Amino acid sequence: MKKTSERIIEYIKQHGPTTAKVLASEFALTTMGVRQHLQSLEDDGMLVFEDKKAARGRPTRYWALTASTNKFFPDRHDDLTSQLIESVVTVFGDGGLEQLIAHREQQSYKQYSQRLQSHPDLAGKLNELAQIRTEEGYVANVEFDGQCYWLLENHCPICAAASGCLNFCRSELALFQSLLGDLASVSREEHIIEGARRCAYKLTPLTA
Repeated sequence: MKKTSERIIEYIKQHGPTTAKVLASEFALTTMGVRQHLQSLEDDGMLVFEDKKAARGRPTRYWALTASTNKFFPDRHDDLTSQLIESVVTVFGDGGLEQLIAHREQQSYKQYSQRLQSHPDLAGKLNELAQIRTEEGYVANVEFDGQCYWLLENHCPICAAASGCLNFCRSELALFQSLLGDLASVSREEHIIEGARRCAYKLTPLTA
């Protein structure tokens, strides 16, 4: 069983800056008990907080992760990845890198489509896609706002590759559009590479 501190880190990673009250409710702990864990994590450099003005009463304290918590999540050996990308461009040119990205996209499409085909509706396909992406380290989940679905990826295990070549990100958006384009329009509204906390894909169902 995971330690409470690790569960807190995972929760904030997935849901963003969070209060002690929310965490206490989520993990069936006292607020005081949660605050002790939060203080310990802050002392270790894992968390920072921001006090936000509330409509009434005292400001509300929100806790957020620091970069030090990245070690708790999947890593794809950033340095090696960056070196390999540079080597591909050096040996095969930009065209060679494009072929590599296209091949990765094709392979992913085959694997993903096999798992999604058992789900006839958009919601089912999205939940399966989120499961696949979580297995790959993206810490993904699906939300519905009453009109649109959102595929939220709270971690990027290929961040070094994506930072070195934005076509990896273009390819992933194209992959989602290929998989779900007959059911919804797909756009990326938040992007980790551009400084956002997560990558957020908006899926607007197509009208019949």
